[in-house]
Amino acid sequence: MNAALLTVGDELLDGDTTNTNARWLAAELADRGVTTKRVLTVPDETDVIAEAARRYSERFDAVVVTGGLGGTPDDVTMDGVAAAFGRELVANDLARADVERHLEAVADDYPELNVDVAAEAAIPAGSRPLLNPVGLSPGCVLENVYVLPGIPSEMEGMFEGVADEFAGDVDSRYLYTEEPEASLIERLNEVRERFGVRVGCYPDREAGHNRLKVSDSDGEALAAAEAWLRDRVVLSG
Repeated sequence: MNAALLTVGDELLDGDTTNTNARWLAAELADRGVTTKRVLTVPDETDVIAEAARRYSERFDAVVVTGGLGGTPDDVTMDGVAAAFGRELVANDLARADVERHLEAVADDYPELNVDVAAEAAIPAGSRPLLNPVGLSPGCVLENVYVLPGIPSEMEGMFEGVADEFAGDVDSRYLYTEEPEASLIERLNEVRERFGVRVGCYPDREAGHNRLKVSDSDGEALAAAEAWLRDRVVLSG
């Protein structure tokens, strides 16, 4: 299974907010054997979101979109995803009920809170609502596009509800060595060519070692590649 991540927000492009969502999601998908093929950040512009969502939907098995949900003027992600598939935004009954329950729960703390419930609960026609276990704004699934909030706690909580829908067969093995990265190049190229696996070397300056990552969907090839490296690399730890 190949996936793409589409993170939305001017604040990400301006450097005002660190894009922790992309890193968290990529790690979660990798843990499930899913390969993240693209990570793209786009501004809060409906046409840009629509073009990216449509293009990635056609190219990859799944697209996870985060950010731009809510009632402020820059929250246009639902509009963009709807436009990508030629759909209208409609107030979903399940999403509306969930928004109303959330507003009731916080009414005493925020007595002057004025929310357009129908607008808050609007998702593309024909999409599946994703209720927000932590916050107000619902997400949705439209074909193979998953739309999640940008607030990390809300995004993570909502993703957990659909995590089982992401499954792949890629596994990874990790080896650690204090050998200099430059001295490993020939062996890393050879293990990739010999066994057809993906291999990467990631220096960790604080730990004082390099982390070697070997990945493949063929368990036998992966095991053989790991064994080959173990015989030829001085490992630490």
